[in-house]
Amino acid sequence: MDTRQLDRLRWRCRRGQLELDLMLDGFLKQHYPKLSAPEQAAFERLLELPDTALQGYLQGQDCPAKEFEEIVRKIRQ
Repeated sequence: MDTRQLDRLRWRCRRGQLELDLMLDGFLKQHYPKLSAPEQAAFERLLELPDTALQGYLQGQDCPAKEFEEIVRKIRQ
């Protein structure tokens, strides 16, 4: 992955809510490069969700949609 793509993802991880920002940016830095291509795609689709849905999934308040279950589990670890 080139630097521009990573910068775009880092920007998309900035949600304006400190807890979400820390979770997403930390995951991006530490784990994203090691993910398989389908997992990376799932993470990128996850970032398209509204903040309220994303927050509910990552904080365990809501059950994630089937396509996001695995990536959400990895982020929450």
